[in-house]
Amino acid sequence: MNTKSEFAVPTLKEYPQIPVIQIGAMSHSKPFVAKAEHQQPLGFPGELVDDWQQVALRKMEELLGKYRALPVFLDSCVKCGACTDKCHYFLGTADPKNMPVARQDLLRNVYRRYFTFAGKHFPRLVGAIDLTEEVLEDWYRYYHQCSECRRCSVYCPFGIDTAEITMAGREILASVGVGQKYANEIIGKVHKLGNNLGLPGPAMINTLEGLEEEIEEDIGVAVKLPLDQAQADVLLVTPSADFFAEPHVDGLIGYAKVFHQAGISWTLSSYASEAANFGIFIGNYENMQKVAQRIRDAALELGVKRIVVGECGHAWRVAYSFWNTLIGPFDFLDPNYPVPQHVCEMTYDLIQRGALQFDRERNDDKVVTFHDSCNVSRASRMGNIPGGQFVIPRALIKAACNHFYDMAPETIHEHTFCCGGGGGLLTDDLLELRVKGSVPRMEAFKRVVEDHGVTHMAAICAICKSQFAKVFPYFEFEMDAIVSVHQLVGDALQLGVER
Repeated sequence: MNTKSEFAVPTLKEYPQIPVIQIGAMSHSKPFVAKAEHQQPLGFPGELVDDWQQVALRKMEELLGKYRALPVFLDSCVKCGACTDKCHYFLGTADPKNMPVARQDLLRNVYRRYFTFAGKHFPRLVGAIDLTEEVLEDWYRYYHQCSECRRCSVYCPFGIDTAEITMAGREILASVGVGQKYANEIIGKVHKLGNNLGLPGPAMINTLEGLEEEIEEDIGVAVKLPLDQAQADVLLVTPSADFFAEPHVDGLIGYAKVFHQAGISWTLSSYASEAANFGIFIGNYENMQKVAQRIRDAALELGVKRIVVGECGHAWRVAYSFWNTLIGPFDFLDPNYPVPQHVCEMTYDLIQRGALQFDRERNDDKVVTFHDSCNVSRASRMGNIPGGQFVIPRALIKAACNHFYDMAPETIHEHTFCCGGGGGLLTDDLLELRVKGSVPRMEAFKRVVEDHGVTHMAAICAICKSQFAKVFPYFEFEMDAIVSVHQLVGDALQLGVER
């Protein structure tokens, strides 16, 4: 892969170091602005409105009244500095506006000017500033240099969640006509065709039929990938990346093998073929609900008993944390199973019940570590045990592999570093940011490569997999060193043995 770039790729260090501040280091970085055809289907103006300042302040007032946490977060920061060195983008870019507290202040200083007594009457005393075009431009730059990973909130003594502030900033921007092309275009594709990639039904049919042929040719077993199968027990909703690209597609094959061996009837839906929900990235609950509603509608139409979510970090966060209020109740599903259920939970339960058997030696060409994805680790749970989101994926890897090593404790579980491409930033117009933001994770990965001979990193997030496949070569790692957890499961699974 050609990794020649116009920016300097950071050198990985043996141990993490807090960088020397470089003011304005990433002031040139911003994603492409959405055009009218990307904005209007989402209910936003197609270009910057004439009275944008008044519209922005009205939207801010609406959000302050709508989300109780937002004014609490804006009021409670004491500038203690606990979050300063916790952001992967600050560590990778050295731009002080990528410190979580400074990124919050971009919105907080305007909030103080228009919505607090001190800011209205004594603005200089409290750092309050007017909302100007320069400020709006800074919002657009730096609220698209936050992946909403929430790592800073783990260390904040007040629990301030920068992701919530980023989401508010992005929603205000979109409401005045300055949305982000990548995220908004993707949401529009889901509204129109049901998935992020804009795959029509016939393309999905061809893809799934091709995978069935590939599986049977490879292992001699007719494993099916059904589509729109009415009265199936399980509706699987998975990121659309699983339908076309490695390592994602190998995870989809792994799911299919698990369903096949366990004897579970299942189906995908051409109407709701996407688990991912970029509505959360732009902070807009109306679009988030509209995307999620397709899944409920498909489950009702097909008459399924369970909904299982595939390997995608923010898809699981939206499902786990928001589905009940967005599209619930789910009283039409089998009450014996959790709603939603993660595919890792399902597979783990099958292993616990002895329904799946593995030949670990089939994965002996791999020494594996695991990347905890942010939206799974810090925004959801998995299973009925505390910390299940950490335990269950590792249990699956260990069931399928003989050789597993964790990365450093301060870089995993709730302390995990973001891949660098989350939060709607997985676009090549932000490649410099993505490469630099991946540095803390790359340093942790390099340590287990050197100390334990790790050859592969497993993940359960489509964005993480795509991001690592892109940035690995910049740090002299192989592109295919990233794998799906269910790829490992599927490769080691013994098909045809008695359940």
